[in-house]
Amino acid sequence: MASEPEKLSHKPSLLERLSHFLLREPEDREQLVELLHGAYENHLMDGDSLAMIEGVLQVSEMQVRDVMIPRSQMDVIDIAQPPENLLPFVIETAHSRFPVIEDNKNDVIGILLAKDLLRYYANQSFELRDMLRPAVFVPESKRLNVLLKEFRSNRNHIAIVVDEYGGVAGMVTIEDVLEQIVGDIEDEYDEDEDGSNIIQQDARKYRVKALTEIAEFNEAIGTEFSDEEFSTFGGLVVNHFGHLPKRGEHIRIDNLSVTVVHADSRRVHVLMVEKLPEEAYPIESV
Repeated sequence: MASEPEKLSHKPSLLERLSHFLLREPEDREQLVELLHGAYENHLMDGDSLAMIEGVLQVSEMQVRDVMIPRSQMDVIDIAQPPENLLPFVIETAHSRFPVIEDNKNDVIGILLAKDLLRYYANQSFELRDMLRPAVFVPESKRLNVLLKEFRSNRNHIAIVVDEYGGVAGMVTIEDVLEQIVGDIEDEYDEDEDGSNIIQQDARKYRVKALTEIAEFNEAIGTEFSDEEFSTFGGLVVNHFGHLPKRGEHIRIDNLSVTVVHADSRRVHVLMVEKLPEEAYPIESV
């Protein structure tokens, strides 16, 4: 038998403590979430782990239509475009993959990888149609967890979403799905690698992270927005929209033209802000 000091010195491992806490089996999802929150409050897991598990549970209940980019906001390439006109568009939109259409957005004929354009600029033989990868089509009703499994097994990163009539409803990427689990994912094409919250594009345009403090925004742009109600510029913008905007949505705030550059189903991430010239907005009389 173990001596008395040995008994007193034994400390349960993290796995033992977690098992003990979860001894009573949850009867439904709500009880499971309640137990997980209890584990967090008892320091059995950290906040990031809790958020990720909740994201996994959420993904299992969501459908493709909940996170897809609508057809009207899809950045596509027309097969009829000459290759020399594609690079400016690719740079402007900063995507790594593009649906390629013929005639209209209901006729997606394949997927073009931005890196394949290097062959054209390397003076190699280039035919756009020959560069296309097959497009994968999925219904709006497909569960996100099922789609993620298919993305992994097929090593695919993008799918075209079709409605019940077979028309193109939008598109979805593996990043859109993973962001529901781990939050925002920034890749090598994001333009804020230096950590700056505000990047000036030209004399009047600024690329702004939604989490930029209003005080910092005011100082950089020369505005005088109050931070009493909202602490971040993204919060101010969402309040003006009156709903959570999607990528491509636009709004006018005072003398600023604001366009959503990057957003997911939970929050706005990046905004493009343009200061309008004085003649573009009325001057209030004193």
